[in-house]
Amino acid sequence: MADQQGQRGESSRESLGYEQARDELLQVVRQLETGGTTLEESLALWERGEELAKVCQRWLDGARARLDAAMAAEEPDGE
Repeated sequence: MADQQGQRGESSRESLGYEQARDELLQVVRQLETGGTTLEESLALWERGEELAKVCQRWLDGARARLDAAMAAEEPDGE
C-alpha cells in the first residue's frame, strides 16, 4: 500500500501547479489544526502536507532561478 501511495504522490506532485499545491496545503493545515482526526488520518495529512510543501518549494526555486537568469541576462545590456 505504501508503494501505491508513493506512486500516486509522485504523479500528483508532477502535475500540480504552485497555486493548486498551495491551496491544498492550506486545506491540509486547516484540517490538522481543527483536529478531530485519528492518529492515522493525522499522519496521512502530515505526510501529504510535507509533499505539498516540497512541490511549492520546487516551484519557488524554479521561479527564483528564472528571475536570476533574466536579471543576469539584462546586466551586460544595461551597462
